[in-house]
Amino acid sequence: MRSMDEKQEFAKRLKKALKLGPKKIETPSELAAQFDLLGKPVTAQAAQKWLAGTAAPTPDKISALAKWLDVSEKWLRFGITDEIRPQRRPAAMREPHQPSAAEWAFLERMRRMPETRRKLVEDLVEQFSLDTEVWKRP
Repeated sequence: MRSMDEKQEFAKRLKKALKLGPKKIETPSELAAQFDLLGKPVTAQAAQKWLAGTAAPTPDKISALAKWLDVSEKWLRFGITDEIRPQRRPAAMREPHQPSAAEWAFLERMRRMPETRRKLVEDLVEQFSLDTEVWKRP
């Protein structure tokens, strides 16, 4: 049996993955409807409990969620990032380096943007950065 803290931590990870996932999910009924499309029917009440942190899905449902949301199953279930993502993206991920002239120019352009546009760019970067949080780099 999972403790309430584990359920609440799962709920935080699920909400984060949903926020950055393939479809915008805002309600438990939307989550249940999308989950039903995966062939693993759940009720809106069950989805509400997952999002509220009062219950956690069974391992098979966590596995289905992880595949659908394109996150590591271990990260979604336990918060552990030790799985290497299945090869679907270019291996062009580099170690941190000094910013190039083009990167500095990009930062300068961002600084000149109105706050609303800067926020859009930040949200996009946040969405892409989830990848580094939920998958171990090769």
